[in-house]
Amino acid sequence: MNTRQKQREVPKRRASSLATRLFVSATVWVVAILLITGIVLSSVYRTATERAFDRRLNLYLRTLIAEVATPDEPADHQYQSLGEPLFDLPLSGWYWQITREDSEKHEVRASRSLWDKKLPKLEDKGLALTAAGVRQGYVDGPEGQDLRMVERPVDLGTDGKFLVTVAGDATEIFEETRTFDYYLLGTFAALTIGLLLTTIFQVRFGLAPLKRISDAIADIRSGRAERLEGEFPVEIAPLARETNALIDANREIVERSRTHVGNLAHAIKTPLSVIVNEASAHRSDPFAAKVLEQADVMRSQVAHHLERARIAARQTIVGTVTEVTPVIEALGRTMEKIHRGIDIEIAIAALVKFRGERQDLEEMTGNLVDNACKWARGHVVVEVANQPDSGPDRPAALRIIVDDDGPGLSPDERAQVSRRGQRLDESKPGSGLGLSIVIDLAALYGGSLTLGAAPLGGLRAELVLPAA
Repeated sequence: MNTRQKQREVPKRRASSLATRLFVSATVWVVAILLITGIVLSSVYRTATERAFDRRLNLYLRTLIAEVATPDEPADHQYQSLGEPLFDLPLSGWYWQITREDSEKHEVRASRSLWDKKLPKLEDKGLALTAAGVRQGYVDGPEGQDLRMVERPVDLGTDGKFLVTVAGDATEIFEETRTFDYYLLGTFAALTIGLLLTTIFQVRFGLAPLKRISDAIADIRSGRAERLEGEFPVEIAPLARETNALIDANREIVERSRTHVGNLAHAIKTPLSVIVNEASAHRSDPFAAKVLEQADVMRSQVAHHLERARIAARQTIVGTVTEVTPVIEALGRTMEKIHRGIDIEIAIAALVKFRGERQDLEEMTGNLVDNACKWARGHVVVEVANQPDSGPDRPAALRIIVDDDGPGLSPDERAQVSRRGQRLDESKPGSGLGLSIVIDLAALYGGSLTLGAAPLGGLRAELVLPAA
């Protein structure tokens, strides 16, 4: 993956991260709401089913109580008005039972479906009477059946006290509730899928303007654009407008700084020129010679610090990118004309770009190549390569390596020449500021210069700069 792709990927990851968080949050809320709603609806439906089942049982219960209260009917006609064949089917799950409780024998009459079995009492389970004077609940019936049962104590005075009980197979309740739950689950599953698809659609297209802004900012940082262009929704337009205003304000500040630096340069150079002219008129005077010497130092220092200020101001500009290949090739041709007899070999990787100003790249590489040509016996190699992004602490970088076949330097000498104005051989032309200027400029861009031994036998200068 090249540097440009890496730069564009950062805001994309941020946008996708926001989209992921929104989607996960929406999914959690949708699932939670539907789950709670499903539980509530299932509970309400079960309660409604039980209530309908209880009404049916209470109807049979009232009919039996009416039979108990009219004992004058012939025995063969008693308890025949329920109209439910299941009460006659053995162990059908539908039973009734009448127990006389004021008798020592506790006489019991029951439906034929009970055979010789008996129904338990809800009173023994601790269930209290309702406002209607009945007890109702679930019990285990004959053959392990789950029964829904209602019972009511009846006091007929001198005619006796009775406990009338009716039970029905609770499987009907459970099956009705289970069927409803299946339909509810299917409906809610389809609803969940629909809501999630709608959420995905909303997140994807709702965040599209933010993704456009992220891509546009990446283009500005990489130098492919200068402003956020295009139409944005009303909610996003203020962000784009303020971002463009910030970029414009940044450029204005930088331009103002450049103007001030230029004015300062002219303001200082004029008095220095006057001092130099006056001292030059009295060269034989030791004092004048000292003034000329110090004035020359002042000029070098002023030029150096003004250059630092100029680079520092330019570094605040967003999106300055320079093609490396034409700069290095033009520099090689120029140096071969200046240094006759020196062969300069250039090897440049494809699509190499420097995140900075062209003149700064020319100044840094020009100092390195010029220094190599001064000391080379006949061969200089300039190699340019990309250093891939290997993590937050090691972003993508541009490596410029300049090797010569000269005498080279020892470690102590390499440390010495890196200092400002230090020269090891006065026979070579120059001020001794070249390498220190390169170090300062590289540091302002967040880069570095390293000196070492070259495979050709001379000095290797490795310049690392931010890549675009």
